[in-house]
Amino acid sequence: MQLPRVALALWACIASACAPTSEVGPAGVPAELVPRLRALVLDEDAAPRPDVTNAYADDPAAARLGQRLFFDTRFSGPLLDGDDNGNVGTLGVRGEAGRVSCAGCHIPTDHFVDTRSSRGVLSLAASWTRRRTPTLLDFGQSTLLMWDGRFDTGYEQLFGVVENPVEFNSSRLFVAQQMLRFYRADYEAIFGPAPSIDGYAAVDPTLAGCTELPADPVHDRCVREGHEDPAVIRILVNMGKAITAYERLLRCGPSRFDAWMNGDESALNDDERAGALVFVEHGCDHCHSGPTFSDGAFHNVGVPNLRPDFIEPYDDPGAAVGLATMLADPIGSGGAYSDGQDDRHAVLPADLETLRGAFRTPGLRCIGGRPSYLHAGQLRSLADVIGFFDRGGGENGFQGVKDPRMVPLGLSADERRQLLAFLLALEGPGPRPELLAAPRME
Repeated sequence: MQLPRVALALWACIASACAPTSEVGPAGVPAELVPRLRALVLDEDAAPRPDVTNAYADDPAAARLGQRLFFDTRFSGPLLDGDDNGNVGTLGVRGEAGRVSCAGCHIPTDHFVDTRSSRGVLSLAASWTRRRTPTLLDFGQSTLLMWDGRFDTGYEQLFGVVENPVEFNSSRLFVAQQMLRFYRADYEAIFGPAPSIDGYAAVDPTLAGCTELPADPVHDRCVREGHEDPAVIRILVNMGKAITAYERLLRCGPSRFDAWMNGDESALNDDERAGALVFVEHGCDHCHSGPTFSDGAFHNVGVPNLRPDFIEPYDDPGAAVGLATMLADPIGSGGAYSDGQDDRHAVLPADLETLRGAFRTPGLRCIGGRPSYLHAGQLRSLADVIGFFDRGGGENGFQGVKDPRMVPLGLSADERRQLLAFLLALEGPGPRPELLAAPRME
């Protein structure tokens, strides 16, 4: 997404309210680029974005409970895929229940992405997902979640995982029953007396969700008893709020780039410093902006839909459908289960159809070492990603209209190497070690 240098200078002037360009930056950085690089610096002490939808978002007791729930497999229904054969890379054998947890696909020791499932592209839980598992690092800085924005609260996301036949393959009632069976005291210490669901018979784990993979596993759900019961929903909402409190603690943390911008001239080598300039000179920071290197918005960059040889192709509509689903969901930020509302929808266009084929801008911190990239793992290395954007994205194989800013950048081989070095320098220390371990289950 290259802009003429005159336009880049004008953009920098506007972004800094046309302040004088005398701000001192690292040696060798043109003065007009310093404010744009400063905008990317992470404040080590910065708190997550306030979440008015979740009154327990920063409650330490809720976070401790959320960590236990994150690692607990006892909320999941039966595995459905023939590839669930007990081999390395799987979570068990087809038909087994209680095998999937959040941590099964968000691997804590690998920056909360999936390095377990074979092929390194999609995740194999109850079956194969159709999008790559996103990292949870810096989760607390986002308001519109998932690749397509289909959730606007962290607690709402739990419902999608629970009921999805390719993820937990479970049901609301079963999860609520398990919550009160194993965690009632913890739940009530935080949220008060649990709603009664005693009128329901205990759900057999192997019947919690679908018993066979649906014809359309992307959209079909096996709805079970208690699905619309407000008591059942309230228990899951509070579970989701606890898990969100834990996930808000997960951060990549400051990198060598931040140290360089804060005065340590030796923090980056020559290639990394040059790569930082390539990053802003070619406008990468227009979308990968702010301290997390993401504007949190949705863009169609011409990524061809995945055509893997081990699942049926998925022609992905992206945010046009995901955001419409989010806006219609009564469990989200505008509904009765939310603890407050804010302007998180203000960034959305009036016509969501303009976002067909668009996906949320991923953050770039701690991006090195992932097994694949883009929304469905279409590319296998950061070098491939740089080449894709250098070419101006794809020309076909995706829905919607590609962003007109996606034009060839004309990077030299040296610039591509330097940009890669810069991206790898965005690695941080990651979350505190105690947040990566499974707590003792009772």
